[in-house]
Amino acid sequence: MPNHSNHGAVGDDQQNGMNRRQTSGIPQATVYPLHASISVDSSSAAGSSSGSSSAMETNRSTTGPQIIAPAKQEPDRQIGIGAFGYVWAVTDPRTNRQVALKKMSNVFQNLSSSKRVFREIRMLDSFRNDNVLGLLDVLRPSNGDFFEEIYILTELMESDLHRIIVSKQPLHDDHHKLFTYQILRGLKYLHSANIIHRDLKPANLLVNQNCLLRICDFGLARVWDPRDKENMTHEVVTQHYRAPELLMGARRYSSAVDIWSVGCIFAELVSGKILFDVGGPVEQLDAIIELLGTPTQQAMSGACLGAVAHVQKLKKCRDKSESLIRLSPKMMPFTVDFLQKMLKFDPLCRVTAAQALEHAYVQLGRARFHTHNCTCCTDDAEGRRVHAPNLEPLHQNPINPVWEKELARMTMFELRDSVHKFIIDRPAVCGIPLTIEGFDSGHRYAEYTTGIPNRKPIKPVW
Repeated sequence: MPNHSNHGAVGDDQQNGMNRRQTSGIPQATVYPLHASISVDSSSAAGSSSGSSSAMETNRSTTGPQIIAPAKQEPDRQIGIGAFGYVWAVTDPRTNRQVALKKMSNVFQNLSSSKRVFREIRMLDSFRNDNVLGLLDVLRPSNGDFFEEIYILTELMESDLHRIIVSKQPLHDDHHKLFTYQILRGLKYLHSANIIHRDLKPANLLVNQNCLLRICDFGLARVWDPRDKENMTHEVVTQHYRAPELLMGARRYSSAVDIWSVGCIFAELVSGKILFDVGGPVEQLDAIIELLGTPTQQAMSGACLGAVAHVQKLKKCRDKSESLIRLSPKMMPFTVDFLQKMLKFDPLCRVTAAQALEHAYVQLGRARFHTHNCTCCTDDAEGRRVHAPNLEPLHQNPINPVWEKELARMTMFELRDSVHKFIIDRPAVCGIPLTIEGFDSGHRYAEYTTGIPNRKPIKPVW
């Protein structure tokens, strides 16, 4: 699979080590019918630290939301380096279309990383939703008896929400509504399968040139069984988007942690700034309480005793969430109401993704998405839009929570065998399986290797 390209976005896997910065010399993106524009750092989305800007298209139809994409592609350029592997833009020789190739290295280095990779691949394989990045194919290992790397193919995206936000150019309310609707639509789909993402942030929301948004990076995701009583790790979610129950050491939590993250992302999208931009997790909790007020005992029912003691020592605060209207001149009372419903300290009081989709704020986003972006709606012979009966579908083939328990009990030998069987048994694209010879000098990416570091976020010591 030669013919690499530098354009694409792969979320957190290409964010590692990047600083928030203002970008310049980047293409323009417009959302129809707005006359204003936003910037998308398409060159940095390629993960390249050098090289000149590509020539840009300047004459593209405005029949729907758009991002102006590079007209020329630079070959042989890696587009992502992350905690768990490398990503390239490549051309699939079977379909002649560009896709993202992700290399997961040292998969069987330890039991926990092996389980994480297998879980992620199983999840990706089950996704069939416009707003969730799914799996196109898994390349066959060249040696079935000994393989330490896995290569997967996914849709190639051009940027992510982080890069749009840090471009510092103004976003219009229609942009906010379109992006937020898609986040919630994808999240409703995931939660219907009892999948908690556990790492939602702007960098893990990929955006294509027509403003299609897809949720990606399921390395920390897990299948959640509400009937299960086992402890869950609270060392998840990037700090700025972490729900208060996680900050307070809750051992059982729900998909409500993702809704909190969406609230933080929405506030950042509107204001251009991180909502709770503080140094550490304790300061993060204090900042949340300063905004939302001192939580009740009920709201802290799942917290560890040390965290509760910390909160009780703080000065009593009243709810100041109405001040969110000052995030941006674009904020209206019903926009604040929408945000408040996601930023509830008590997870039981937060809206679900399905409930948030019924809020008046996202209705224009729904209309735009299903007019220009979705694949579920079609045009009839006379060009009239025919909307699907269900605009926000549920997952039709969720992973059984029993499988998650079986995965937890697997030995390394059983895992290796199960992963290999999954790859071999999975139908290949066009019925033609692909493989990569790991030591083939003709493949530039064969030269790279990477470890799997501990990516657990910093936690407070309660």
